[in-house]
Formats: sequence, structure tokens, C-alpha cells
Amino acid sequence: MSTPEPALRLPAATVSWRSYYELTKPRVVMLIVFTSIVGTLLASPGWPSLEPLLFGNLGIALAAACAATINHVLDERIDIQMSRTRGRPLPTGQLSARNALLFAAVLGSASMLILWALVNTLTAALTFASLIGYAVIYTAFLKRATPQNIVIGGAAGAAPPVLGWAAVTNSIDPNALLLFLIIFAWTPPHFWALAIARKDEYARAGIPMLPVTHGVEFTRLQILLYTILLIVITVLPVLTGMSGVIYLLAAVVLNAVFLYYALALKLTQRVELPMRVFRFSITWLTWIFVALLVDHYFLFRL
Repeated sequence: MSTPEPALRLPAATVSWRSYYELTKPRVVMLIVFTSIVGTLLASPGWPSLEPLLFGNLGIALAAACAATINHVLDERIDIQMSRTRGRPLPTGQLSARNALLFAAVLGSASMLILWALVNTLTAALTFASLIGYAVIYTAFLKRATPQNIVIGGAAGAAPPVLGWAAVTNSIDPNALLLFLIIFAWTPPHFWALAIARKDEYARAGIPMLPVTHGVEFTRLQILLYTILLIVITVLPVLTGMSGVIYLLAAVVLNAVFLYYALALKLTQRVELPMRVFRFSITWLTWIFVALLVDHYFLFRL
């Protein structure tokens, strides 16, 4: 495949660096690492030691970048058919699949070495399982096999706070599993909102996303139901004593806005709403984890 002429001609080294960087899906990785850092910080009553905070989250970041790169390779055929993704490095010919896989191997090897040698074996094993879950089980199989791909595959995407917590405690803590549940329940309304907006592209690429197989109206209902489930789950950290009033107040406000968007999406046909729900869901996740963190350190000082 020939490389398209770029609108702005850049030095070859710059283009190559940017291409490899894009393979890692940096915005997604930043959100993943943010949630894993929160898990690391919540696992300790004070400030955690340097090794789990620095090396634990570095290893998790490299594993997430590795999984994203493998995702690019496995999804190249799909990416070519979708306007949102056809400008990625592999569809445009900026990089070959071979070079991308070599890059993924370097990232994955570095991740496992750091986590195993400088953190603990449990974090390394859980991170590897998450990498395989997303890059292979979800991308290579579930994504193409079932409209419940997002629900089943969401376990891999919900793992980072558990990984960050395990980096500190070398255990799977029940409170870490609450963070897992929050992201797990958040994933369907987040991705299904995008799937509604990109329904025709997913249909053209042959991906059985829920709006393609069951229709947009059914998907709107599922987004509302999962949003309600998410709201219920966000109360659990308060009920278990993990968090207090600061988190509760933030959750009430954030959940009210999320529910408003989900109801508006279900009851109206406004064409801009799916992408607004998708974007707000990212804001929601960011601030709910910020609230957990602020509440944690406020309680620690009392």
C-alpha cells in the first residue's frame, strides 16, 4: 500500500516517531494509567512507596501500549473501512504490521520485566492476563463474534485500578474490586454511545456492535439500564466505608448528569446526543476517580 502524501511534509524521523506513538493510543493509555495510579494511591493510607507508584504504573502503561499496538495490527482491515480510523499508521502504510508487532513485543517485554523484577509477580501476572484479554480475546475474537463484545471484553479494560492496587499490596483487595466494578459497568454505556454514532461504519466493517445487530432503540435502552446499574454501583464505596461524604456528593452530581444524558438519549432523537454521551462518560470516569482520591486523602488526615 502506498503512503499517502501528507498535508504537511515532516522529516522522516518525526513522522516515524509520531506513527509509533499513535499506535499506542496515547489518550486511552493515559486514562488507563490514571485509573491505575488512583488504585495505587487508594491502596495505601498515606503515600505509597516509590516502587509500586513509579515502576508499577510504568509497567501497566507499557502493557496498555502493547495491547493497543496489537489492536492496531488485528484491526487493520476494519480500520481501513471506517472514517474514524482509516488515517491510522497501518491503513495509511506509514508502518508495516511486522514493525508494529516488533514494537508491541518490545513494549510487552519491557512491561513484564519491570513488573516482575521491580514490583511483584502478582501484578505482572494480572497485567499480562489483562493484556491478553484485550489484545487477543476481545480484539481477535469477541469483537467479531457477539454484540455483547463490549460487556464481556470490559473486564480487561476495568482491570487497571486492581493492577495498581496489587502493585502496593501484592493482593487482590475487595475495595479494588469495587473500582473494577465501576469501570466494568461504565464501559457499555460509554462504548455503545459511540457505536450508535458510528453505526453505519461498524455495519460496513462487519462488526456486530449492538446498534447494528439489535437496532439503535434497543441500544438506547441498554445504555439507560447500564447507567442506572452504574449509579447503584457507585454507592458501594460509601456503603463499605471505603469513601465518605466528599465522594458521595461528587457521585450524586456526576450521576445526575449522566442519568440526564442517558434519559435524553432514550427519549429524544437528537443526532448530537450519542457523541455527547460518549464524551461526557470520559469526563464522568475521570472526576469520579478524582473524587475517590480527594475523599481518601481527606479521610486520612482526619
